[in-house]
Amino acid sequence: MSPWTIMMTMILLLTPVICYLFSLNQKDRRLPFGKWLQTIHKQRYYIHAMGYIVIINWKGLTDKLNEPIKSTVGHWTDSVHALEGNFVLWIQTTFENNLLTGFLNFHYLFVYLFLIYVTTVYYAYTSDRDMTDKVTMNYLLIYALAVPYYLFFNVEVTSSWIPGMDALLYHDAMYSTFYATHDPLDNAVPSLHVAIPFGILMLNYLHVKEKGITMKEWRHYRYHMFILINTLVFIFAILYLGIHWVADIPLGMLVGGLGALFIHHLQPRLRNDFGPMFQGVSKEKVRKHIFVEGTILLIMMAAIMGAINYQDSTNEDQASFRLGSGDTVQDLIHEMSPQLSVTTTIHNMDNSHTLNYAIITVDLAESGFEDYTVNWDKMQALASEYCTQSVDCVSSLSPGEERELLLNSSNVYTFIFLHHSGDEGVIEAQVVSEYDGSSSAMNKAIALSIPSLYITGFVIYRMLRLSKSGRDWYDSTPSHAWEEE
Repeated sequence: MSPWTIMMTMILLLTPVICYLFSLNQKDRRLPFGKWLQTIHKQRYYIHAMGYIVIINWKGLTDKLNEPIKSTVGHWTDSVHALEGNFVLWIQTTFENNLLTGFLNFHYLFVYLFLIYVTTVYYAYTSDRDMTDKVTMNYLLIYALAVPYYLFFNVEVTSSWIPGMDALLYHDAMYSTFYATHDPLDNAVPSLHVAIPFGILMLNYLHVKEKGITMKEWRHYRYHMFILINTLVFIFAILYLGIHWVADIPLGMLVGGLGALFIHHLQPRLRNDFGPMFQGVSKEKVRKHIFVEGTILLIMMAAIMGAINYQDSTNEDQASFRLGSGDTVQDLIHEMSPQLSVTTTIHNMDNSHTLNYAIITVDLAESGFEDYTVNWDKMQALASEYCTQSVDCVSSLSPGEERELLLNSSNVYTFIFLHHSGDEGVIEAQVVSEYDGSSSAMNKAIALSIPSLYITGFVIYRMLRLSKSGRDWYDSTPSHAWEEE
């Protein structure tokens, strides 16, 4: 079955099961079938559905900007590796077996996507308007928050950098095309598989804390534990499957926590729980918000631009991949319109070993993946037989050699596989792709980062105002109501 078929089957079959099982202790709060449409209209849940559509398009736009700006922004993988070493390789080699890999691949993709969807449905089904609002906004805003870190602070996935680390997720033939067309395959920070479920957990905690009860007293406690258990599985999976570094976990939690705080404090205003949405908003308050939050935004933007300039001046000699003996890694060329092209330069930075490469469209590469690895001989044969480029699709680079390739990826995604066929040593290779229109991509990337920086400024200013007023940090009461109490 295709990934989409599996996903739709899970939604149709498991959504009612999850909602039923986790609401056994609150049967009186279940939403009767006959009131679904009325409730959707009354609570404006149709806006929530529109939010999911927005974020799907937002993510698609962000992913398309990742590759065109990489030649400028570089990556920080060597710094992360210097801090962590090969700990994630130890995790993979210690626990690796095909049964576990198959389960975690399934869990990483399908349970993650299903969890995002079913959580909104579950809270709506159990008549919890506030939590329905919050978990839906969580999905939307976590992606928005992650944009500047995702685009400007690139960190290659562990299987691209640690020799001997297998890309167990990306080399699964069943899912390879899906991942290539929905994930740049090369960016690890922050982990949204941690950020999004942690954001839900944080929202649950803030909600319960403000109500003055313990988590065990909350009617959704069992569902909260369901999210927690799956989050722990995600944390293990991202390390085991050759994707994320350990540092991505606390960074993901930080992004998830920021998003949860923003949502928790904004939602009462959006729902007019304390009067009209803009009640108490004066020109003086607006000026203060603009000054404080704008200052934080500008400081963070200056830091990002400084990081970009630093990387742009130093990434000329920076490796993109590190391959041990027998390793195969891949770079991805995004689909483009027929009139555009990409100039890709591959540099074998090693002085003693030959680097092999093969270029093939993503859909044709599926049969070259076997047992969660790349069958290099078969992939070479496929690339040679189905070559659609004006350059050799299968070739090699001598030690120190650099080759510039003009590639077309007309309405398809294309893999560039690199392979170390030697018996020893580690090859460092650099792959730099210059896309047509990359300058406009940088401008779009900066524009897409502004909401994230504003949200961060809002949360910091909100925490300062709560502290100054002697109020709890989880108090979501709008500031104009403080004076009325």
